[in-house]
Amino acid sequence: MKRGRKTNEANSSSSEDTTEKESKRHKVVEKKTTVVQSPDWANLLQDIILQVFQYLPLLDRAHASQVCRSWNQVFHLPDLWRCFEFELNQPATSNLRTTHPELIKQIIKRHSNHLQYVSFKVVDSSKESAEAACDILSQLVNCSLKTLGLISTARPSFMDLPKSHFISALTVVFVNSKSLSSLKIDDTPVDDPSLKVLVANNSDTLKLLKMSSCPHVSPAGILCVADQCHGLRELALNYHLLSDELLLALSSEKHVRLEHLRIDVVSENPGQTQFHTIQKSSWDAFIKHSPKVNLVMYFFLYEEEFDLFFRYEIPVTHLYFGRSVSKDVLGRVGMTCPRLVELVVCANGLRPLDEELICIAERCKYLSAVGLGECEVSCSAFVEFVKMCGGRLSQLSIMEEVLIPDQKYSLEQIHWEVSKHLGRVWFPDMMPTW
Repeated sequence: MKRGRKTNEANSSSSEDTTEKESKRHKVVEKKTTVVQSPDWANLLQDIILQVFQYLPLLDRAHASQVCRSWNQVFHLPDLWRCFEFELNQPATSNLRTTHPELIKQIIKRHSNHLQYVSFKVVDSSKESAEAACDILSQLVNCSLKTLGLISTARPSFMDLPKSHFISALTVVFVNSKSLSSLKIDDTPVDDPSLKVLVANNSDTLKLLKMSSCPHVSPAGILCVADQCHGLRELALNYHLLSDELLLALSSEKHVRLEHLRIDVVSENPGQTQFHTIQKSSWDAFIKHSPKVNLVMYFFLYEEEFDLFFRYEIPVTHLYFGRSVSKDVLGRVGMTCPRLVELVVCANGLRPLDEELICIAERCKYLSAVGLGECEVSCSAFVEFVKMCGGRLSQLSIMEEVLIPDQKYSLEQIHWEVSKHLGRVWFPDMMPTW
C-alpha cells in the first residue's frame, strides 16, 4: 500500500510539473505570436528604411513613401537625392520615358542643394528637350556637383540651341560647383571662355573631362585645361584639339600621370578635313610621364585620308577603325603600334589580310583582343596568327564569312585548331538567319 501511495504521489507530481511546463510554453508562444502579428512598421529604424529605399527604382520609392509619415520623411532624406538622372523628351511626339515635370519642380525646390552626381539624358533629338535641360541647369544655383553628364542619345539636340543660352546655363554649374571632378559634355556648344570659367572654379578637383565633338573649343581652350587642372586623369577629345603643346602640358612634372586618353579622328567629308602631324618627341615625352596610360584612338576616315597616320611609332593601346581601312595602313599598324592591346577593324575590302595579321602578331606583344568585320583572311594565316598570339587572346571575334578555306584548313577544321592554341573552346561568329 505504501509503495502504491508513493507511486501515485510521484505520478501526481510529474503530472503537475508537465502541466506547469506546458503552461509556460504556451505563454512564451503567445508572447512571440503577439510580437509577430502586431509589428510597428512606423518605428523601424530610419537607416534600415533608407537602405531599402536605396535599392528601389524611383517610382517604387515614391509609392513606398505614401505608406506612412516616417517613410515619407525617409523619402526626402538628402542621401537619396545625391544621384539623379533627368530623362527628357517631348511626350507629345515620343513614347519614351521622361522625368515628370512635377518631380523636377520638387527636386529643384527641395533637393537641389543635395544633388552631387547628375546627368541629363535627352532621349529624343528635339530642341525643346535640350532647352528643358538647360532650364534645369540654370536653376541649380545652390548645388555643388561632383559629376555632370550631358547625354544626347539622338543628335543634334544641344547643338541646336543658341550658344549663349547653353553657355549661360552651364556656367551656373561651373561657378557654383567648387568640387566638380567629372564632366561629360560631348556634342555640345561649349567654348573656350566657358572652359576658363570651369578651370577658375574647379581646377583642383577636375579628374575627368569628356568633350568629343565640341566644335567651338580650340586647341588653346583645351590647353588651358591641361595647364591648370593638374589632377586630370582621363581626357576624351577630337583629334583637331590634340597638339604637341597639349601632350607636353600633360607630361609636365606638376601634372599627375594620365590614365586614359581617348582621341576621335573623324572626317565627315572626304578630302575636306585638314589633319596635322604630332611630333614623335611629344608622344615620347607623354608616354615617359604616363607609362601605363590607355591611349584609345577611334578612326572614322576615308582610305585616302590616312596618309599622315602610322608613319612612326605611337603609343596607342586600343585602336578602332570604324570605316574601311586599306592593307597598307594595317601593315603600318603592325610596324608602329608596339603597345597595341585591342584592334577592331570594321571593314577592309576583298584583299586578304594574311601578311598584315602576321606582322601585327609578331610586333604587338600585348595584343589580347581582336575583332574583324567585313575583311578576308585565309584559314592558314588566321591559325598562324592565333598560334603566335597564344592564350593571351582573351577576346577573338571573327565572322565566319571572313575566313577563306584553303588547302590546309577547312571551316570545319579551323575551330579545333584555333581552340587548341587559345586553350579554350572557340567558334567563329555567325550571321543571324532572321
